[in-house]
Amino acid sequence: MPLFDDLADPHVTARLAAEAEAAGWHGLFVWDRLSWPAPVRQVADPWITLAAVATTTERLRLGPMVTPVARRRPTKLARETVTLDRLSGGRLTLGIGLGSDKYGSELSRTGEQTDDRRRGNMLDEAMDVLTAAWSGEPVHHRTDHYTVDGIRFLPRPVQQPRVPVWVGGYPGRVRPLSRAARYDGFFPIDLEHPDQLAEIVATLADMRHHRAAPYDVAVALPPGTDPEPYVKAGATWWMPDFPPEVTLDQVRGVMRDGPYERKEHQPWVPLP
Repeated sequence: MPLFDDLADPHVTARLAAEAEAAGWHGLFVWDRLSWPAPVRQVADPWITLAAVATTTERLRLGPMVTPVARRRPTKLARETVTLDRLSGGRLTLGIGLGSDKYGSELSRTGEQTDDRRRGNMLDEAMDVLTAAWSGEPVHHRTDHYTVDGIRFLPRPVQQPRVPVWVGGYPGRVRPLSRAARYDGFFPIDLEHPDQLAEIVATLADMRHHRAAPYDVAVALPPGTDPEPYVKAGATWWMPDFPPEVTLDQVRGVMRDGPYERKEHQPWVPLP
C-alpha cells in the first residue's frame, strides 16, 4: 500500500492491518517514499507506521517494499530493523532497492545520489554493514561511503541468522538479480506477464549458491488479477498492488474479498 492521503494516518493503517489479519491475509507491505506528484498531498513515514501495525497484529508479516537503502544510514537502519523485528515478534521482511527519482524527484530535490551505478554500490555496502550488525559481533567497515569502527549492535533480531531480505528490481537487469540471489527473495517491479516471471525464477535458480534454502518470489499485481499463472511460474507471494491515488474504501473493498488459497485441482478460493 502507498501511505498517501487517506492512508497517511498511522492509526488508519494500523486498524486496516488488524482487519486484514482477521480476514486471513498473510502480510502487509508499504511503500517507502518521501513525496509523490500531485494530486497526492500527504505522505506517512513507513517505519513509524509499521511499528503501529506491529502492535495491532500478531501474525502478519510486514515491511517496506521497498526501502531505498542508499538514501538511509545503514547504522540507523540496523537499529530500526532490529527494533521492529523484536516489536513484531520476528515478523519483519526487509524489502530493499535502489529507489528512483522518476516520481516526485525525491532524490534530486533532497540532495541524494541520483546516479544508479553509484547508488547500487552504496546499497551493496550498506547491506554489508547491516548484515554484519545483525550478527551482534563488532562491525568494522571503512569505505568512501560508510564508516563503522568496532560498534556492536545489540540486541540481535529475533529472526536468525538475519531478517529476511527481498530485493526489488526491474526484470531483465542482471545486477538486481545477482543481488537478489545472495538474499532471501526477489520482488520484480513492473512485471508484465507470467512468462517473464518464469524466466526470472530460472535465472535466480542458476545464480543461487544454496538452492535448497527457502526462497520467496513476491509479485505485485493489480487487484482482481488471477494469480494462478504467476504461481505456476514460481511466485510464492501475491500482493494486490494499489495505485498512488487509492482510497481507504477501495483498500477495504479488496481486503474484504479475502486472500486466496490454492487447493489442489481447484481454482483460487477465498479463505473462510
